[in-house]
Amino acid sequence: MALARKSITNLVLLAFLIVSSAFAQEHHDNGAEAGEEAFDPTGLIMHHISDSHEFHIFGDISLSLPVILWTENGLVTFMSGEFHHDETGKVVVERNGMKFVRYHDEIYYAGENGGVEYDDEHHPVNSRPLNFSITKNVFTLFLASAIMLLVFIPVAGSYKRNKGAPKGLAGFMEPLILFVRNDIAIPNIGKKKYEKYMPYLLTVFFLIWFGNLFGLIPFFPFTGTLTNDILFTGVLAVFTFLITTFSGNKHYWGHIFATPGVPKPLLLIMIPVEVLGMFTKPFALMVRLFANITAGHIVILSLFSLIFIFKTAAVAPVSIAFALFMFVLELLVAALQAYVFTLLSALFIGQAVEDHH
Repeated sequence: MALARKSITNLVLLAFLIVSSAFAQEHHDNGAEAGEEAFDPTGLIMHHISDSHEFHIFGDISLSLPVILWTENGLVTFMSGEFHHDETGKVVVERNGMKFVRYHDEIYYAGENGGVEYDDEHHPVNSRPLNFSITKNVFTLFLASAIMLLVFIPVAGSYKRNKGAPKGLAGFMEPLILFVRNDIAIPNIGKKKYEKYMPYLLTVFFLIWFGNLFGLIPFFPFTGTLTNDILFTGVLAVFTFLITTFSGNKHYWGHIFATPGVPKPLLLIMIPVEVLGMFTKPFALMVRLFANITAGHIVILSLFSLIFIFKTAAVAPVSIAFALFMFVLELLVAALQAYVFTLLSALFIGQAVEDHH
C-alpha cells in the first residue's frame, strides 16, 4: 500500500513538472512573439481550457487534426496545420476556390478584406461553413469511447466464459458496475424497471469519468477534457431529457398538467411552472457538469500564473503546492461529477416511470 501511494505521488509530481515546463515554454514563446509584452493570464488560461484544432505537445511541436467543412462548393477537407499567415498576417487557407480564415479557433469564410469583418460591437459577421472537424475534444471523445469498448467487451465476454467469480479486469470493474446498479439505478428507478435504463446510465457514468480523468493528464494524446465543452454536457443533458420525456407514464404527465390537490384556478399557474421545470432540470445538469470541471482547471492554471505575474521563482513552491492540492481534489471531482450526473438522470427517469401510489 505504501509503495502504491509513493508511486501515485511520484506520477502526480511528474505530471506537474511536465505541466509547469509546458506552461513556462508557452509563456516564453508567447512573450517572444509579442516582444515581451506584459503577461496576460486570462488569455493564456482561456487558450489552455478552450477546444482547438491541434494538440500542442511541447514548444513549437504540435499535432494537426483534420478540418472537415461542408461549404457552398461541397465537402472540403485539410489538416489544421495548413493554416498559414498571409502577407497581412491573417491565418488563412485556400481550397476549391474559397478562402477560409481562422479566428479564435473558429473557421469563417474570408470577407472582402481577406479576413474577418466585425460589427460595431466587434463581433465577427462573416458566414461560416458547417464544421465537422476533429478537434481536441472530439478526439478525446473517440479515445474515451475506444477505451470503453476495449474494457467492457472483454468484461462482457468473461462473464459468458466464466460462470464463477469474476477475475482480472472483470473483477476490477464489477464493483463499479454494481455500484451504479445498486446505489443509483435501483433506488431511484425501482427493481421492476431499472434494467431498461442500465445501458444508458453505465455509459454516461464511465464516459464522463474517463473524459474527466483524461483532461487531467497533461500530455498527448490526452489534455482534452470532454466536460470542459458545454456542447458535450448539453448533448448528454438532452439525452436524459428525451429518455425522461418518452418514458413518462400517465401519472407523470398527469402531475404536470393536472397537479393533484391543486385547485383548478391555480392550474393556470402550476402548469407553466411544471412545464418550465421539465426544461430547467436538463439545463441544470448541463451547467453543473460543465462549470465544476472548468472551474477546477481555471483555478489550477491561475495558481501557475502567479509565478509569471510576480516574475519570481519564490512563488513557485506555494503555487505548485496549492495546485497539487487542487489537482488531487479534481481527481475526486472527476468521479463525483460522473456520479452526480448519473444519479440525477436516474432520479428524473424514476420520477417519469414511477407507478401511482
